[in-house]
Amino acid sequence: MLDTVRHQSQPQAGVPPNHLAEEFVETLRLAVPMMLTQLGQIAMITTDLAMIGHLGENAVAAAALAHTVYFVSFTFGLGLVTAVSPLAAQAFGAGDVKRLRHALRVGLWVSFLISLPMMASPLYGERILLALGQAPQSAAFAQRYLNGLAWGIAPALGFIALRSMMSAVNRPQAPLWITLAAIPVNAVLVYALIHGLFGLPELGLFGAGLATTIVNLGTFLAALAIAAWRKPFADYQPLARLWRIDWPLMRQLIAIGAPISFSLLLEYGLFSSAALLMGLISTTALAAHQIALQVTAVLFMVPLGIGMAATVRVGHAFGRNDPAAVRRAGLVAALLGITFVSALTVAIIFGRYELGRLFFGRGETGAATVELTATLLLVGATFFIADALQTIMGGALRGINDTRMTLVFAAIGYWCVGFPIAWWLAFHADLGAVGVWIGLSIGSFVYAGLLILRFRMLTRRVAA
Repeated sequence: MLDTVRHQSQPQAGVPPNHLAEEFVETLRLAVPMMLTQLGQIAMITTDLAMIGHLGENAVAAAALAHTVYFVSFTFGLGLVTAVSPLAAQAFGAGDVKRLRHALRVGLWVSFLISLPMMASPLYGERILLALGQAPQSAAFAQRYLNGLAWGIAPALGFIALRSMMSAVNRPQAPLWITLAAIPVNAVLVYALIHGLFGLPELGLFGAGLATTIVNLGTFLAALAIAAWRKPFADYQPLARLWRIDWPLMRQLIAIGAPISFSLLLEYGLFSSAALLMGLISTTALAAHQIALQVTAVLFMVPLGIGMAATVRVGHAFGRNDPAAVRRAGLVAALLGITFVSALTVAIIFGRYELGRLFFGRGETGAATVELTATLLLVGATFFIADALQTIMGGALRGINDTRMTLVFAAIGYWCVGFPIAWWLAFHADLGAVGVWIGLSIGSFVYAGLLILRFRMLTRRVAA
């Protein structure tokens, strides 16, 4: 792969030259709808947490534990389905419609097949949490939420496969409109099922999870219908002969996607372990961590969208044999990420107390949790940019099918550096929750630096 990137032929005839300004415009055109789609996705999760927050601090803590179990399971399938994006983008760049169609097909099959074993972890979440030393009451509450969430894994992955194909053909707007329509539906459904409105039963935490599953199914079916019947997607016949699996392409998707899965597992595993550490510190620490992490996740959706755009832009250049554009696409995406995230980081620093009060109110009972949430957000500002760079450069590397070293770097940055420091600072240096977040920050800086060096190494001989 390295030699291919360095020594590919010059761009094919008829392909216009890529310049930084043009690359900036094209990346932004792709990235903005992707960012908004990601923000829409996280808005639904944030809405869930805000409504769960009115059930009390214990309910928020239980939701944090539930998300820990759920996302560790969900992440493995997410990594595999993420590989649809570079495969489809490369096919589109090369003008290979058949391969583009097959990339979506194997992605949908993987979404269905992997979701079945993935459901086991959420459905046995209480036992897992008890084995990890969590309080029985918190584990029981978390299981109620997981019982509703577990059934939405397959449609959620299917939607990701479909939106990856749509973005690969430069049409990321359809998933955005679907997501925007789903936000108010999700809010009404979550509130109704939690509190038993409109004739629906009062289901509490289980209702919040069930509402998410219903919305996941709805977004998947909407994307499937658009892919089948709306132009330009229908011109590619993306669902033709859906029952026929392209096994060589399936193997390639797994070869690219499995390292992504394990890299994401290492990343989510780190943050999940951080939640478990918070649970060992106190309920207040766990609740503050969950809300601070949720705010961070909202910010993270911006570079994640840019990283997805980087995968597409780099994949297009890679598919059409344009190595110079590979380097420019990665560079422009990184600059965009730094610009956006720097501005958002300043906003979070100044608004960190109000963000805490949004979830816990202004009363005296939640004052300590609000204070700790604000402190964690201030510490978190040190790694927002590093976190942005790691996801953007990881996306650029996926565009050239380079995912194995990303896995190695994730292991080094997060688990050889980040977690040991977080543990030591929290429990041996007596910094508690703040020490955990300092460890997360240091791990993110190391990971981002290694990815940048890797991308530069792969593209250093490409003419600017």
